[in-house]
Amino acid sequence: MRLAGKVAAVIGAGQTAGATIGNGRATALLMAREGARVMLVDHRLESARETQEMIEGEGGECFSFEADITREEDCRALSAACVDRWGRIDLLHNNVGIGGGDAGPTRLDEAEWDRILDVNLKGPFLTCKHVLPVMREQGAGSIVNISSIAAVCSVGIVAYKTSKAGLNAFTHSLALGNARYGIRANAIMPGLMDTPMAIQGISEAQGVDPEELSRARDSQVPLGRKMGTAWDVAFASLFLHSDEAKFVTGVVLPVDGGQSARIG
Repeated sequence: MRLAGKVAAVIGAGQTAGATIGNGRATALLMAREGARVMLVDHRLESARETQEMIEGEGGECFSFEADITREEDCRALSAACVDRWGRIDLLHNNVGIGGGDAGPTRLDEAEWDRILDVNLKGPFLTCKHVLPVMREQGAGSIVNISSIAAVCSVGIVAYKTSKAGLNAFTHSLALGNARYGIRANAIMPGLMDTPMAIQGISEAQGVDPEELSRARDSQVPLGRKMGTAWDVAFASLFLHSDEAKFVTGVVLPVDGGQSARIG
């Protein structure tokens, strides 16, 4: 019960279809297991409701909300809906991110650049814009933004990398600008993870066998030659949102099996 009495808004609490569990769903489940009441936000309401069924099946308290976080009115509405339901927002978890259609700078379509930056960077800005006033009035809050080691590692997808590097910088700005209000802001950089978005999404986009893709990704991970799972991200998120991390803000935490440790 490390989050007992807390109200959490998980942005991206659904997931793409696949055999494994995604980061947002795993984090929402873990938060509920640890005592939080959880608002499940996703642009695909049916997927958020699948997460809701799982949480309620374990006796947790939650509700689903449909929103496109690239639209300011949706972000204003999700903040208001959480406050209307439970009177507060203690934890904001920004898990939404996309990378499909990305490429190098000479091949990347302008519309894809805009779409990826809108979802990955403008979206968290807008959710924070409308949740921060609630947290400031409370005098407390925790924000965790899910970034990627692509922000600091060499990758050939320029829009995704740029958006995640921007998210790290945005998190740093949030931390320093809101410390006086008792609000903490941290980011997590997952490495190669065995999630539906990664395996099913990439295998379909590239036309490769999912098992072959998994083996190739496993081989790149220093720690045990095995990808991480959504639960690795969820437990790191739990720590950063919990009171155990009450003196931790402005941190960008790699959860990557040592992949980013190769830098330098």
